[in-house]
Amino acid sequence: MRKLAFLILLFGTMALHAQLYVSNNSYMYNKGNVVFVTGNVELNGANSMLYLRNQGQLLQATTGSSANKGTGKLSVFQEGTVNNFAYNYWCSPVGTASALTGNEDFGITMLHVPLTITSSSPASLITDDSDGVSGTGTIAISTYWIWKFLSSTTYSQWFQSGGTTNISAGQGFTMKGTAGTDLTNVAEVAVNNPGSAQRYDFRGKPNDGTISVNVATNSYTLTGNPYPSAMHVNAFLLDASNTACTGIAYYWEQDKTVNSHMLLSYQGGYGTYSPVSLLSNGIYVPATFNTYNIDGTLNTTGASSGLVIERKYAPIGQGFMVKGSANGTLSLKNAHRVYVKEGTFSQFEKQAPPVTSSSTTTTDSVQDPAMGIEPISQIRLNTTLNNQYTSQVALAFLPQATDGIDRGIDAKSPVDEVPNEVYFVLDQDRYVIQGLKFDVDKRIPIGVKSTDNATFTFDASTIVNFDINQPIYMYDGLDGSYHDVKNETYQVTVPSGVYNSRFQLTFKDEALRTPTTTKAQMFVYQNNKSELLTISNPNLEDIQSVKLYDLLGKLVLDKHDLGAHELYQFSTTNLSAAVYQVQLVTKDSGKMGQKILITTK
Repeated sequence: MRKLAFLILLFGTMALHAQLYVSNNSYMYNKGNVVFVTGNVELNGANSMLYLRNQGQLLQATTGSSANKGTGKLSVFQEGTVNNFAYNYWCSPVGTASALTGNEDFGITMLHVPLTITSSSPASLITDDSDGVSGTGTIAISTYWIWKFLSSTTYSQWFQSGGTTNISAGQGFTMKGTAGTDLTNVAEVAVNNPGSAQRYDFRGKPNDGTISVNVATNSYTLTGNPYPSAMHVNAFLLDASNTACTGIAYYWEQDKTVNSHMLLSYQGGYGTYSPVSLLSNGIYVPATFNTYNIDGTLNTTGASSGLVIERKYAPIGQGFMVKGSANGTLSLKNAHRVYVKEGTFSQFEKQAPPVTSSSTTTTDSVQDPAMGIEPISQIRLNTTLNNQYTSQVALAFLPQATDGIDRGIDAKSPVDEVPNEVYFVLDQDRYVIQGLKFDVDKRIPIGVKSTDNATFTFDASTIVNFDINQPIYMYDGLDGSYHDVKNETYQVTVPSGVYNSRFQLTFKDEALRTPTTTKAQMFVYQNNKSELLTISNPNLEDIQSVKLYDLLGKLVLDKHDLGAHELYQFSTTNLSAAVYQVQLVTKDSGKMGQKILITTK
């Protein structure tokens, strides 16, 4: 019979001994609770085991490098959330188990499939790009899909780890899921694999202590939670010693309905997480499912994933990208570890319905069980592109934010080149999350990139912790018009190009009292048979100006001080067939904007 492990409490001269010591042929079993160790862990013999089950977790409090050692193993479960065609991003909580002191490298040969609450079978390896396979009490993992990404900027810099043991503590890796099912019940919440949710048993020496991760300026690094406990992502990103990164985390999401291993068929992208502060639940903007070329560059932009997920606490095994702001290292620390079970606040992945824009939504901040909460007022600007798909950016109102770039708050777009895109403009760059202080007089630039005269439909009906009575408008500088995008949508066709100042979110309609009245009293139409732009003015409004713009924003007709007449006609003989924008202003500052279509006779 195996013996239970015992704790050695450290006092005085015993300081050189392990605080948690498990002798050979002994084990410690933790079901659904936390084991907290202030010193190191020694799993002394090859048959020394520490089992974490039903979301049991191990926390340690050392402040330097890990002193864990021993040829015994910690065993902890985690479930993937993808099928055999899609990637999860991982970061292992264990490494090689040896008598050496400290963290050691990980390889997928350390993954097992559970057979009972304590016994597992090692995964078998497939050495080509075939599908991983799950069966009753068995699992086969394809080594082809195991990759690392270390301080890199391009797709070609993914490094294939395969079946080798060369993934250092703190390094993330990719792994595709498995085909098939495994209905074995090992007394967890679900069976081993009901389909596209494979349970893996990570077995090895538990990672501990300060773990360094290299980063480089403007380069991404795949890292994650390297511990057998949850990790406070906000604490990691905002740590004063981690200023070599931008303070933002990026999470891979992939469309699991696309059943192909071909890169050309992939649809996926990176969701963006801004921690904001230690006491906030942060802000997560879901990924846009893009398609890619064979060299990994972006091909086309697709729909928002609609993923609604809490990222404040990374569960065991969660991997994510960080972006370097300087050449240097980041430190993952025991001080970042917390005991938070997976669920509301710690999620590996949870799919929600797609982003919609049909109604105004307000939510209250959910109370965080681990610490206090700092609510964040937000406006989610959803933009439907070409009436096909929706992308999202988030505007947050924070007392500590500035109009400039705030580390850990403002988040750059995770992609470099997108055919059609909407973003915030900060320091002439593209951001998907912007934080600032609320001011009713503020005007927030919304950047737009358009290809092939794309159609953009703006909708700001999704609000969180924000005054439901506060109007939100989209200002279009082309014709000086304001559009209520909280209660309605604004659709506009934008000529190909980049527009960083044409559109602005505002909280006041400076022409609110006149546009509707002016439009009701004016009739603008194009008489293509006579080649005349015609304006009917039955109420004899005094017209100050009439301007006509082409779709590139070029002024092609400009008439001033037209007086009060029933009818105005302007020749369009010399204008090409196209859509044009009419801007009309009356003497009392009433405004009207309308599109006309000029065709050839």
